[in-house]
Amino acid sequence: QVHVVESGGGLVQPGGSLRLSCFASGSIFSTYLMGWYRQAPGKQRELVADITSVGTTTYADSVKGRFTISRDNAKNSVYLQMNVLKPEDTAVYYCSSRVYGMDYWGKGTLVTVSS
Repeated sequence: QVHVVESGGGLVQPGGSLRLSCFASGSIFSTYLMGWYRQAPGKQRELVADITSVGTTTYADSVKGRFTISRDNAKNSVYLQMNVLKPEDTAVYYCSSRVYGMDYWGKGTLVTVSS
């Protein structure tokens, strides 16, 4: 069982920045595929970005150039730096951890981009 906890959401104005953090338990965190997903009201959950155990990253087209995913294996943590935020980035952001083919999810953190 892997426990996943997100933090860092909040209200930010358009054009602003926010950094999300995610902690995942386990002694083999460095082997996990870690990802950030989001779900806006009335929409399906979508992949925002993920990062492999060797640091290879993938981004949704809608966030390329604005968001950066990173990980710190010593802290069992993954981060999502979000810059130039837009109202359409408003969503609940979820962190996921994949290990041995199993996906573990956090409860999510709300990001609201509004003036």
